[in-house]
Amino acid sequence: MTMYTDMWFDPKCPWAWNNSRWLLEVERVRDVRVRFHVMSLWLLNRDREVDPWYREWLADTLGPVRVITAVQQKFGDEVVRGLYTALGTRIHHDKTPIGPDLYTAALSDLGLPADLAAAADVTDHDEALRQSHEDGLRPVGEDLGTPTIHIPARDGSVNAFFGPVVTPVPLGEAAGLLWDGVLLVSATPGFYEIKRGNRPRPRVS
Repeated sequence: MTMYTDMWFDPKCPWAWNNSRWLLEVERVRDVRVRFHVMSLWLLNRDREVDPWYREWLADTLGPVRVITAVQQKFGDEVVRGLYTALGTRIHHDKTPIGPDLYTAALSDLGLPADLAAAADVTDHDEALRQSHEDGLRPVGEDLGTPTIHIPARDGSVNAFFGPVVTPVPLGEAAGLLWDGVLLVSATPGFYEIKRGNRPRPRVS
């Protein structure tokens, strides 16, 4: 039976990008289907004291999540994965600046109306964005961010957690083995964290 899992992302986050590419690999080697949802690093950090460099990095993150939310509201949840891939490939591989050209090119990839790019600069879909953001983070804690994953538990509840944070992205059966391990530890009552120091810079895939 197919296991449906849910992943929340901010398109600019390289760690979320790697996590999403890992999950797509998992789909190839396990009976898993991933549903993608947006959260917002800008929304998460708007009232926090953060380093100036990070505040500057956050400055252009709201536009992409607004565009994705507008598309999701108009065309449904399934289109989110394709638009995330179209945006993320340009952001993380092509180093395309975030702005109108990025949005229209990504929308064009999916045959979506170019005028949806205008959603980046308006608040029309901010309530839906906020709801998606809160739905993703509520079970894991608002102090965390992206990538966030929800996996159904055997008792009908949800195992929700931040991560895994991984670089480079494991491929093929290596992706499946990481998935197996994540299922195991996330189902363990009272398990909260496993972590390594000296995190390298992400190698996006």
